[in-house]
Amino acid sequence: MKRFMGIVVGIFLLTCGLVAYAWSAELKTIQTQKAKDVVITLLSESGQWSQGKNSFVLEFTSAKTKEPIDVGKVTLNTSMPMPGMSPMIAGATLSPDNVPGRYVGTIGFPDSGARQVTVTWDGPAGKGSSRFSIPVR
Repeated sequence: MKRFMGIVVGIFLLTCGLVAYAWSAELKTIQTQKAKDVVITLLSESGQWSQGKNSFVLEFTSAKTKEPIDVGKVTLNTSMPMPGMSPMIAGATLSPDNVPGRYVGTIGFPDSGARQVTVTWDGPAGKGSSRFSIPVR
């Protein structure tokens, strides 16, 4: 009987751990932008960028079919205009995920403020770019 209860408790704890992991991995949209036939979605666990290091996911889908598309080489850079100074620039580190059209990235910001984000791509789905603004909180 003790062994049976031990197994039941073990399965329960394992299930709780898996559910907690699934919830923590849920991503929220920071920004969605359409550029011609490509929809770019920027996601993170918090749904926003903040001061310090940020992890995020960048997804590319077809505007027509809503299916992921392989866009090849991708870059994401940000700039923040500074009155009387050069703009503050930050580049993301991106790597392809195991799903086509999905990239995992990190970027760091020393302070808060609105950033101009430029995303570029060049690959099987063609070449393109998109620019949009994201607040860093």
